[in-house]
Amino acid sequence: MGQVVINVNDRSFSMECADGEEDHLTELAKLLDSQVRDIKSGVGEVGDIRLLVMAGLIIADQLSEALERVEALSGEIRGAHKTGTDAIEQSKQRETAAAERIEAAAKRLEQVSRLARQS
Repeated sequence: MGQVVINVNDRSFSMECADGEEDHLTELAKLLDSQVRDIKSGVGEVGDIRLLVMAGLIIADQLSEALERVEALSGEIRGAHKTGTDAIEQSKQRETAAAERIEAAAKRLEQVSRLARQS
């Protein structure tokens, strides 16, 4: 188990994490600390718990917006995939129809050629 000392709001906290996750946890703590500092600069001292709740809510809101955007982009990707799949299917159908027309024309040419030779 990894262990990291993080700093949030000028306080140190010893945290445990999975091995290899130390740098990630440190970056998350920096994000939280940055949000706390932004709030403090805007509203002043409101107490540690209130600051952390406010920071958590702001980060949760950002996450919610990001998740909504991901869902919207996923929908766009699904739509583009369906459009591409539909276009491929239409292309195959047109190719088959063209091949059938070419084959029919070739048969007619053969018939005309036979008739011309018989005359």
